[in-house]
Amino acid sequence: MTGVDALLLALGAVAVGSGVLVVATSHLVRAGLYLVVCLGALAAMYLVLSAEMVAWVQVLIYVGAVVVLLLFAVMLTRAPIGASDDLDRPGWPAALIGGGVGLGLSALLVDAYRWTTVELPEPGNAERIGEQVFGSWVLPFEVLSVLLLSALVGAIVLSRPEIGRVPRDRAEASEGSASEGGASEGSASEGRSR
Repeated sequence: MTGVDALLLALGAVAVGSGVLVVATSHLVRAGLYLVVCLGALAAMYLVLSAEMVAWVQVLIYVGAVVVLLLFAVMLTRAPIGASDDLDRPGWPAALIGGGVGLGLSALLVDAYRWTTVELPEPGNAERIGEQVFGSWVLPFEVLSVLLLSALVGAIVLSRPEIGRVPRDRAEASEGSASEGGASEGSASEGRSR
């Protein structure tokens, strides 16, 4: 086992451990911070594998944008910050399903490749990736940005139910003045008809 293998195993253990903590904790904000650790460990794994572009995209988009959007959504919707009883559900069904899916995918992967070696394509560079992202994938990229923006606007609207509503005391005052104004108009019209 080389040093690179040991480093990948250590980073994988950090990623899996923090991923388990994301789904096991009952604190929503802590779950978001554990997600930062998990995604950071994945970015470090990409760096070890000499995929610098993918590592920095991972840091910028997932750690820097998606997790921040998640934390802002939690704060804007006034979700409970501390431990929540709604998040304390039995975990054995999810563990059973996740373990079964993981074993099934592992068996499928081992059966498909056995111990054969796979030829890797030529390493790419940032220029080729940029041409693909902003060439043929520009529409899905922009649709995703509009979707994230609409989710943030939706969180703001849900967190502020008083936006667009007239306060109760102001509404009663305007109704009272309207009824008084209607009564005075009625008496004035009665006076004119006499």
